[in-house]
Amino acid sequence: MIPLEDTAADIIGKAQRGLQISDSQLAERSGLPVEQIRRARDGELSEEAIRALSPVLNLDTGALLKLSQGQWTPENVEQIEGLAPFNTSYGDMTVNAYLAWDPVSREAVVFDTGADSSEMLKRAAVEDLSFMLILLTHVHPDHIEDLGRVRADTGAPVYVPENEPLRDAEIIAEGHQFELGSLTIDALLTSGHSAGGMTYVVRGLARPVAIVGDSLFAGSMGGGAVSYQDALKNNREKILTLPEETIICPGHGPLTTVGKEKRENPFFAAAFKASK
Repeated sequence: MIPLEDTAADIIGKAQRGLQISDSQLAERSGLPVEQIRRARDGELSEEAIRALSPVLNLDTGALLKLSQGQWTPENVEQIEGLAPFNTSYGDMTVNAYLAWDPVSREAVVFDTGADSSEMLKRAAVEDLSFMLILLTHVHPDHIEDLGRVRADTGAPVYVPENEPLRDAEIIAEGHQFELGSLTIDALLTSGHSAGGMTYVVRGLARPVAIVGDSLFAGSMGGGAVSYQDALKNNREKILTLPEETIICPGHGPLTTVGKEKRENPFFAAAFKASK
């Protein structure tokens, strides 16, 4: 099992930065000393600190406590025909790329490339797949490191979100739909972490699949480097409104599902509980 991308301390840091709350402001609102807040961000987390900080940072207390206590476990997502994840090292990170295909026509689509596409290309040869599309969730270097090789080896056209143009790639906007054999792939703009972050929703396999890039992680989400509020809103309204059985394929960390993230993601669980 791939480890979770973020710790509870990481999540506190992301929320504090996203909300643009200073340490002194957070201390005033939570009742904790500034030094204790800094220790919490460094990973020295007590239950007292989590209970004090979560409401101020709009995080779900129960979900964050589970994460801090090592009790937040990724959902066991069973393998389905027509979907394969690939994990490669990029510096001190592990980055994910995905291959999806129509089990009948054997037409395939690549989602991002990661740092090394060797295993992906080998799997495609074993499955006797024909590459038709290369779809990029966003153009951060770790996600497109091996794009040149994949493009050269497959000859497939590359598509990129309109707010993140890339040389020799075709630009697409939200709402664009691809057809691949019996599969349909819909592009949803889930910007916030990056300017044009795109989620691709694949329908036609045994379960719906959402390739989300760094918009959402198991138990967390990508930092809102461009817009924290947009990141929250797009994740909540565009990804977490998909059917609960939808498999979420993030750019880092393990697979998860919409249902799991609605119930237990610290950034979103409280809002979905309140809406019931």
